[in-house]
Amino acid sequence: MFRKIFFILVLAVASYTVAGCAGESTSEEKITVGYVTNGISDFWVIAEKGAQDGADSMGVNVTVQMPPEGTSDQKRMIQDLLARGIDGIAVSPIDPANQGDILNEIARNTRYITHDSDAPDTDREVYIGMDNYTAGRMCGKLVKEALPDGGEVMIFVGRLGQLNADQRRQGVIDELLDRSFDPERRDPNAGPIVGDKYTILDTRTDQFDFARAKSQAEDAIAKYPEMDAMVGLFGYNPPKCLEAVKEAGKEGQIKIIAFDEEDDTLQGIKDGLMQGTIVQNPYRYGFESVRVLSSLARGDESVIPANKFIDIPARSITAENVDEFWTELKALRGE
Repeated sequence: MFRKIFFILVLAVASYTVAGCAGESTSEEKITVGYVTNGISDFWVIAEKGAQDGADSMGVNVTVQMPPEGTSDQKRMIQDLLARGIDGIAVSPIDPANQGDILNEIARNTRYITHDSDAPDTDREVYIGMDNYTAGRMCGKLVKEALPDGGEVMIFVGRLGQLNADQRRQGVIDELLDRSFDPERRDPNAGPIVGDKYTILDTRTDQFDFARAKSQAEDAIAKYPEMDAMVGLFGYNPPKCLEAVKEAGKEGQIKIIAFDEEDDTLQGIKDGLMQGTIVQNPYRYGFESVRVLSSLARGDESVIPANKFIDIPARSITAENVDEFWTELKALRGE
């Protein structure tokens, strides 16, 4: 009788052990990746939707972080993600020239890619986004269409030192001055740049402060009464320029050329108050970033192209195609 009971207990323990091993082999902890932006804006809300859809498609979790206060916030968010043992991080570096330590810390601890704005001198595995210098030249072409006889132009942007901002600005300048294609060229950040037909009066930064962005536009209108055009390189800049132009009673007199797909920008194009805008695809930035990080976390290295660049080309939106584009955009937002 004792041996029979002992045998039953052995079978029970064996069955429990096998079941436990089977459970461990089939239960895989869900991959979690981080998606870090360079600020807060409607642009990043669209990217967040893409990241969430990418996570659903890949069967992973994504944590989206939007730093409101620049590099210090971005660093804190990255360190928090690393402390949680995240499986990969996609980041849009705010100041890549001075963020090498924290960016390379990502690479030492997990999979690290960039999106929207690159940091090519760090150990990132791939950059996902558009060619910002080419996009800047596309923006310069819109300026030429608005001012075919030339004129005085002011540039507005959140911050310089961020690679996408530097490249966009340089692209605009080089196109207006009919220079050769050179993404490495850099003009001084302040003061006028004079060409045969166009003069870039100055470049105003606002550090992602929306109120300051508007005041910079107001100040430029007051200081340069003969200014012909305002170019906004970040999504919120053109609407703030438009507000300032309307309040100064200079609609139509000062041309506005934009970047990104803010609703106020698209409406301004429809109303004939803006020449056009160069748009990215923030939804795909988010989706592709999560897809690539998830694949890397699972050991699939084939998602990294040889040139380490996944190109998501820019588009030029004007009165001719703004309705079609806005319809696409609303569908992505689920509106």
